[in-house]
Amino acid sequence: MAVHSYTQADEFDFHLPLIIIGAGACGLVAALKAREAGIELAVLERDALPRGSTAMSQGFIPAANTRFQRALEVEDTPALMAEDIQRKNGFQADPAIVELLASESGPTIEWLADTHEVPFELVEGFLYPGHRRLRMHATPRRTGEELMGALLSAAERAGVDILMKARVIDLYVDDHQRVRGVTIIRPDGSLERIGCDAVVLACNGYGGNAALVQRHIPSLKQALYYGHEGNQGDALLWGEAMGASTKDLAACQGHGSLATPHQILISWALMMQGGMQVNLLGERFSNEHGGYSEQAANVLAQPEGVAWNIFDGRIHDNALEFEDYRNAFEAGAVRAFDTLDALAQSLDIPLDALEATFDDMHRHARAQTPDAFGRTFEPANLLSPPYYAVRVTGALFHTQGGLEVNTQARVMNRQRQPLPNMFAAGGAARGVSGAGDSGYLSGNGLLSAVVLGAVAGENAAALLDATATDA
Repeated sequence: MAVHSYTQADEFDFHLPLIIIGAGACGLVAALKAREAGIELAVLERDALPRGSTAMSQGFIPAANTRFQRALEVEDTPALMAEDIQRKNGFQADPAIVELLASESGPTIEWLADTHEVPFELVEGFLYPGHRRLRMHATPRRTGEELMGALLSAAERAGVDILMKARVIDLYVDDHQRVRGVTIIRPDGSLERIGCDAVVLACNGYGGNAALVQRHIPSLKQALYYGHEGNQGDALLWGEAMGASTKDLAACQGHGSLATPHQILISWALMMQGGMQVNLLGERFSNEHGGYSEQAANVLAQPEGVAWNIFDGRIHDNALEFEDYRNAFEAGAVRAFDTLDALAQSLDIPLDALEATFDDMHRHARAQTPDAFGRTFEPANLLSPPYYAVRVTGALFHTQGGLEVNTQARVMNRQRQPLPNMFAAGGAARGVSGAGDSGYLSGNGLLSAVVLGAVAGENAAALLDATATDA
């Protein structure tokens, strides 16, 4: 993988006005926007089937002031959503990008639903950490795989060309930092060179590149990587070679609730509805309402790098709404017990320590005081038999830092000027999660992928239209 200096002698096998690298949610949404503007394009996908990190997620996209919220009498505004994002990240993100994503989130969700038949609905029943309103939008099965299926169907209807098994390995860049084309490699080793007038980097971050993770996020270098293996940092490395500005490279989304050894995501809704995590000593070790991203490091710091999610029948019944949880239940990852004694004995957890943990929760619930970790407990949500448990570990899902972009999703150079024809969104771009693992607000990843992806596609089309007019 490299950046080559383009010369007039370079020849390409064919030419397209726009190339989008990556066919996850980000690339597909960018393509839908550009196609609406009449731009001829191709999405280049390294895999045989477009999935990306989106398909491995629950497919939740936060958005403010949507018709889905209004139908359920949820009052929300982009300003409130932007404040929630910034409060979670410690006001470390670019305020202009935060405002852009918050203000465009609602229109983007409604556009995808109304124009492209993505069957969104508002997720009810609980608030994810840091969100003060119900604003998660998802497809009925609550899976990223279903979201990807809906976006692929929309792309097919819109006439978006997706080239599968087409891994981009080289960019051709001229003396003015303009991308003039790419080289793709096919599974048989054959090479094709495609010229272009603009490029959108939608190939996510570097979570699958162990060397880059160790360099930028050493606290998670031992974490299980639960993202797409193709996230090797291509966009970051290309951008750095071209003199692009990079920001917040230590930012990431972890998750402290990946069933092990089953490797199935267990929704954090279990914690928000009253569940808790204990280590192998039967002790709680954190505020489970602080956020699931930073909880990855908290879990990994426990004996053997694991914890037990403990919850009850009420929460179990609600969790069956999530396909991932149903899969975990059917796979035997979810275990049920009639008593706390039976749970402790089966899980080899000291009963006296577990009882002390429960007593502490009940004491704080009665007094309505925060515990030592700052969590408060509602009496109505205290756990009661039957009890359920899932053995989990901490995982790295994807990185949140990347190429710095402006509000048009154009990649900026180190002098904070936009590169001539390069756009980035999703994990390829600097996100809005601040500088570490604790600034991730639930949904930030798909918010950047979908909303900034739409911004990139629209502005790439506008740039090409303007170029054609000038010519």
